[in-house]
Amino acid sequence: MANHKQALKRYRQSLKRRLRNKFFLSTMRTFHKRAKTAIETGKTEEADKQVKIASSYIHKVASKGIIHSKKGSRMISRLQKMYNRKFK
Repeated sequence: MANHKQALKRYRQSLKRRLRNKFFLSTMRTFHKRAKTAIETGKTEEADKQVKIASSYIHKVASKGIIHSKKGSRMISRLQKMYNRKFK
C-alpha cells in the first residue's frame, strides 16, 4: 500500500479509471457480440442497425484511449467485412 499522499491519490484515481474502463470494454464487447449474432441470423435490417451501433461505440472507446486506435479500426473492419460477405 502507498505511504505518500500523492501515491494514495494516484491509487484512488487508478481505481476509478479501472472501473470506468471496465464498463466501456464490457459494453463494447456486448455491442460487438450483438452485431455478430445479428449477422449470423441473417436479418438484414437488424444486422445493419447493430453493426452501426457497434462500430460507433468501438470508435468511441478507441478515441478515449481505452483500446488502441488500430485495434478499434481492425474490429470495425472485420465486423463490416463479415456483414458485407453475408448481405452484399
